[in-house]
Amino acid sequence: MSRVGRAERTTKETSVVVGIDLDGTGRADIATGVGFYDHMLDQLARHGLFDLTVKTQGDLHIDSHHTIEDTSLALGAAFREALGDKKGVVRFASAAVPLDESLAQVTVDLSGRPYLVHTEPDGMAPMIGPEYDTTMTRHILESFVAQAQVALHVHVPYGRNAHHIVECQFKALARALRLAAEIDPRQPGVPSTKGAL
Repeated sequence: MSRVGRAERTTKETSVVVGIDLDGTGRADIATGVGFYDHMLDQLARHGLFDLTVKTQGDLHIDSHHTIEDTSLALGAAFREALGDKKGVVRFASAAVPLDESLAQVTVDLSGRPYLVHTEPDGMAPMIGPEYDTTMTRHILESFVAQAQVALHVHVPYGRNAHHIVECQFKALARALRLAAEIDPRQPGVPSTKGAL
């Protein structure tokens, strides 16, 4: 069974193509024009064992917001498509990932209902590098959740370095999505009393 998804999104602000294979090896081919975001998507592929291709052309002469947002929406749509009817998936999963002084705790439900709970430490540096506004992390997750149609809880109880705080979230998200999307050989159907997710 192939679990591959593809999404394209074209607006006056961006042109995005995303492809994902949930049963990959962690291979990534990422180019959004936003270096730190590329690094985070690479983490998502590597630690989720997803083969991920992302090609985005955006209005970076304005800022990185539209590029990051539209890429995240397309990523969520591709992930949802790759899940298919969700027969046999584990559905629920959690992962906790430290990165030096920071810790991220992520729990996901492939519920078919978008919902996000997100907390980070107060007082984070406003920027990572010249292009990544640290307030975008929550917006990335909101955009992904809206299209992937998953319930996602992301909690960073402590951390000091903004790079570490954001990166451990992507690593934990990757692990939780990987575990939730895995096929459970004991679960031949959809893991819901409703019969659908």
